[in-house]
Amino acid sequence: MTSFYLLLAVVPLYATAAGAGRVGAGLTTGALMLATVAAELMTPALLARFGYRVVLAAGLLLLGAPAVVLVEPAGLTTILAVCVVRGIGLAILVVAGASLVASLVPPARRSEGFGLLGLVAGVPAVLALPAGVWLAERVGYPPVFVAGAMASLLCLAVMPALPGRMAGAGKPVGVLEGLRMPGQLWPALIFLLTAMATGIVVTFLPLAMRGAGRLAALSLLANTVAAMAARWAAGRFGARYPQADLLMGGTMVGAVGAATLALLGNPAAVATGAVLVGIGFGVAQNAVLTLLFDRVTAAGYDMASAMYNLAYDAGMGLGAAGFGAVVVRIGYPGAFVLTGALMLVPLVAAWRNRAWLG
Repeated sequence: MTSFYLLLAVVPLYATAAGAGRVGAGLTTGALMLATVAAELMTPALLARFGYRVVLAAGLLLLGAPAVVLVEPAGLTTILAVCVVRGIGLAILVVAGASLVASLVPPARRSEGFGLLGLVAGVPAVLALPAGVWLAERVGYPPVFVAGAMASLLCLAVMPALPGRMAGAGKPVGVLEGLRMPGQLWPALIFLLTAMATGIVVTFLPLAMRGAGRLAALSLLANTVAAMAARWAAGRFGARYPQADLLMGGTMVGAVGAATLALLGNPAAVATGAVLVGIGFGVAQNAVLTLLFDRVTAAGYDMASAMYNLAYDAGMGLGAAGFGAVVVRIGYPGAFVLTGALMLVPLVAAWRNRAWLG
């Protein structure tokens, strides 16, 4: 995850410096996430055929090695190709990672295990993301790309300690089969909307607060830290509560936070809204992971992990794209309120049909 976050904001800057402009910069992130979503659909089948050790090693290679190509000056086509390959590697790692945690942690402590996974994945988001931009400005792009590659490739050293195939898991459950299961589909859809709010905050809060850049930066930092802390806390202490209730509660908190961001002229309201969105996202992350995995046997772990990651990535992408189309018509305050209201829609349906959530 350090390799991913270290280069996440650096590659768009590199593309802009190479003459690709703002459109090209946007295409780099779009290509990365599109490849990630597509590869997440295929990863369960790869894990079933080749096992965790081989597939994870391939993911590390695909995420890390292509970054070295950008050490030399590159055009937009090359940059986008690198992003696509790295997106495939990222998909493998996030799907296999969650599935492996579910396989190795005792079921009674699964929620706690996912909370710890969130902490491990969240620290690079807080530290490596700004560090990549800071280093690129001071030492140039090539050292950052080398560091991003090495952060992933060094992890190959621990592959021999990981399991291959899980014995006795049974016939693997595919993602398409999971989409036909209400117990998988509805929690994933609810979480998708929570992820949507986070994608909106990360993408548009700085734009909505032009002239208050410092407050926007601090609010984004508070959002990220709140999400990481809430996810860990939900895992550490949330096992005593029904996970469906935590998912719904986290979504409601995130909806309130999104609506609060409509008060853009009030610094306290903006900071509070960003924190609430982060808390809701963190709680919902851990709850939906635990919920999805608790509803399947070991044969469905890879499918459950793919469902979670698809909801995460699709929500982030759709939120940013949809919000951008809406904000030009009704403005930022109205768009933030609409986001909060939209997050509550599936909760009403789920509350009336509790069997969907269990």
